[in-house]
Amino acid sequence: MADGSPVKTSFSIWREELPLPCDAVSASEQIPSHLAWTGEDLAGVVLSSRQIQHRTAELGQQIARDYADNPPLLVCVLKGAVTFMSDLMRAIPLAVDIDFMAVSSYGAATKSSGVVRIVKDLEADIAGRDVLIVEDIVDSGLTLNYLRKYLGSRKPASLEVCALLLKEGEQRVEQSLRYVGFTIPSTFVVGYGLDVAERYRNLDGIYTYKGEGS
Repeated sequence: MADGSPVKTSFSIWREELPLPCDAVSASEQIPSHLAWTGEDLAGVVLSSRQIQHRTAELGQQIARDYADNPPLLVCVLKGAVTFMSDLMRAIPLAVDIDFMAVSSYGAATKSSGVVRIVKDLEADIAGRDVLIVEDIVDSGLTLNYLRKYLGSRKPASLEVCALLLKEGEQRVEQSLRYVGFTIPSTFVVGYGLDVAERYRNLDGIYTYKGEGS
């Protein structure tokens, strides 16, 4: 794996590469007519499908450069990251391996409880391997912090994180994230794998949620 410092949580490095600057990402667009079935639960478009796909392609190329000599094991954190994982792994022109973990700290709530439990563990032995955790969103950082310690105890050669979203101003523990797609405002979002009570994972973009429980 190539040398390089992890990206700190300001993520200013990404602001010049996005279709829109990170600080311009907001729910300002109207909900598309084909999503009328969602009723009044959605307040606006945070990220379109086009923006997500463009950024995912960039991330895939960067990961391929960094891991050119040692393709990583991608660890998808279920269920939220499954859509991002599906697109990201196809954007990486390397022979990557994949595995899955499921952790829980939300339940049906829109805020993390801070109490983390492992619902599904890895099948792969990660000792001595380069491991890249694929996350949908980092908000408080408590779940990710737990996961990094949990996996780190298994002695991987390296352990890094690729998160699609970083929620601005909500981190309760300091994180060093190597790859980040977008920084978004502190609001509850759904779509592209993210849910509320298992709903709206199937939306192709990311939207502000204003429905029950928000």
